[in-house]
Amino acid sequence: MLLSRTADALYWLSRYLERAEHTARVLSVRLDLGLDRDARGDHWDFERAYDSLRLTLTNAIPSTPGGLVSRVFLDSTNAESVVSCVSAARANARQVREEISSDMWAHVNGLYLRLQQMVGDSSTVSRPHAIAQTVIEGTQLFQGITDATMGHGEGWQYLQVGRFLERADATAALLDVHFRDADVRGARGTHQELVGLLRSCAALDAYCRYYTADVRPDRVLEFLLLGPEFPRSVRFAARRLEMSLKAIAQFTSKRAGGKADRVAGRLHASLDYSQVDEILSDDPHGYLVGVAKHCDQIHAAVYQSYIGYAVETALPA
Repeated sequence: MLLSRTADALYWLSRYLERAEHTARVLSVRLDLGLDRDARGDHWDFERAYDSLRLTLTNAIPSTPGGLVSRVFLDSTNAESVVSCVSAARANARQVREEISSDMWAHVNGLYLRLQQMVGDSSTVSRPHAIAQTVIEGTQLFQGITDATMGHGEGWQYLQVGRFLERADATAALLDVHFRDADVRGARGTHQELVGLLRSCAALDAYCRYYTADVRPDRVLEFLLLGPEFPRSVRFAARRLEMSLKAIAQFTSKRAGGKADRVAGRLHASLDYSQVDEILSDDPHGYLVGVAKHCDQIHAAVYQSYIGYAVETALPA
């Protein structure tokens, strides 16, 4: 059984890397979409990107690509920036060097150092896609190295919990921004925005193979929310999250009581039995907010059961 501080570090190591990748991908796609912005002015609108990533607004939203890159990619004083997320992931990895493989540490440390070089290079601001690709490829390689070089025991399961909880929560937030008006036939349902939404989840190719190139709002929502096989859908993430929490409950035996995996099971079950036409005809925003609340409850249950629990509950009876 892992120490609670070790479980905590593994959990956040994975969450921070997943968050960095998601942020980098969403912003990269938003910059591409901005190239076709309204010709009435030179203003770049990053409000939707900020909203979908739930970034804290301390000052005005950047109005230029350079301002966006500086603040959300490279600003180490901003705890929500891509660089800060990778730095936090590295700090957590350093705390659990004895639990992760040498290859895992070498890779996350190398990713951190590459980004620090970019921060120090004044030309980086003009190359946002290069930063995004570095983070996306670095995170995906880390996941592959983890699966190939780390034993799939309790520690590995905590990495999966962090990864898939962050993914389910982030994807639900992204979908909410697009569908919350419940008017997907309007501006939010344009072909360009729908393709951008799929690209933000690395889902365009997989969607086209499943549905062909007919990009429709209801199909996009169904694929990214209820798709059982696509690894970035909310339903897929909920299933993997439940599996990992059940495995952790078995490792910890009586102490946890399985509360976290029961909450995850309820989320998974609700997604299993939902229908996209019912969601769209009822309240898409309410449904997706419910998914986000479920994710918050799972996070709280993980902490209560495995990380911030009272010492007395871990003592033998």
